[in-house]
Amino acid sequence: MNYATQYHIGNNQHTRTETTTAVTPTVGRVRKLATKTKGRKPSTERQAEIRTNSNATNGILKCTFLPKLKTSPSVQACQKMERDFYQSLSQLGDHYSIEPMQTKNFEFPYNIALAMWDMEAKIRRTHINWDSFKLVQDSKKIYFKSEERYSTGTTLYYIPIVPLFQMLKDPKRKKTTQLLISVCSYLYHIAKIPYYRQEDSYLYWLYEMMNDWVEQDDEIDETEAYKSELRNAEYLGDKIEQKLFNRINLKIFEQRLSRFKSLDTFDRECWQVACNAFALYTEYPKASIFRNAPLPEQDPYDDDYENEVIGMEKYISFVADTKGWLYESIADSINNEFNEYGAMEEPTISKRFDGSEIPTTNLDFENSLFDLLNDLSGLLYEYKIIEK
Repeated sequence: MNYATQYHIGNNQHTRTETTTAVTPTVGRVRKLATKTKGRKPSTERQAEIRTNSNATNGILKCTFLPKLKTSPSVQACQKMERDFYQSLSQLGDHYSIEPMQTKNFEFPYNIALAMWDMEAKIRRTHINWDSFKLVQDSKKIYFKSEERYSTGTTLYYIPIVPLFQMLKDPKRKKTTQLLISVCSYLYHIAKIPYYRQEDSYLYWLYEMMNDWVEQDDEIDETEAYKSELRNAEYLGDKIEQKLFNRINLKIFEQRLSRFKSLDTFDRECWQVACNAFALYTEYPKASIFRNAPLPEQDPYDDDYENEVIGMEKYISFVADTKGWLYESIADSINNEFNEYGAMEEPTISKRFDGSEIPTTNLDFENSLFDLLNDLSGLLYEYKIIEK
């Protein structure tokens, strides 16, 4: 069973579009923004992903050489176009280990449209991070440019630290807590997950805003409870950060793993999460979660473009807790702000197939790291349920 609390943020489309307008808390691991709410009632409804379907006709229509086709290019120009196309297609197929369909016997430009349709269909079936490709033209040739993307599923990857603090007080979970602290220390130092008590983090500003609201609003029956929750978020956040900051947690990470003895299912799940984290740390000792964050293609005449994209640092972070008045208020603010955006950043790799050397980079690290964040936040949530 997936205990994850999910929120859908905006929509799952990479172009600028209108986003959704509500947030709904449910039980869970990572958090997502949903399309509808009714009071505080939980909902597991995902918002629909809006994505243009690819087909042979659309594929050829998007090609940048269409204007030349409309002006009846010469036979020589068409032959060069085809020659460049098939050279790039061959390079694309070799890179992704795909055998292209034989389409040279078809007439131009239908041979190109058919080849593009075939290649995209095959790559989508075999490569989980495949997003799209396009045929581009420069002053010398036409060639393919592909894009691989890790789809975050419009998810808030927020890791609560209050359950970790609670575990510190539980003598039965001492070793388990130490193991998870090593995991979180890896995420803090190496993966560079933002921490909400750091002044340059996105969530720091939101917690400060909540504090200002409580201080400035008129006193009500719940005011003292709100202030207490804010004080706890600050105090516990600082306490846990002090522990995560100590790099001894990384030096003895492997030792803690090898000496750990599980007492129950929860312990075994924590150990498995720690094993996955240590494997990432070993294989990618310097990799940050932002290593493939995309550089926005900013319009030089659009001063507000950077304010229209949800940066990765906004939906990935350590957080005080994922329940209670404080988090629900923060989630509402996040939802309201994100509805003003038209797109979101996701780990992305672009590759050109123009005869030059193709980078061997991939998104294997991101695939594993986002799974780790999901599993870790789920375990911390489950601990809260067990202790009640």
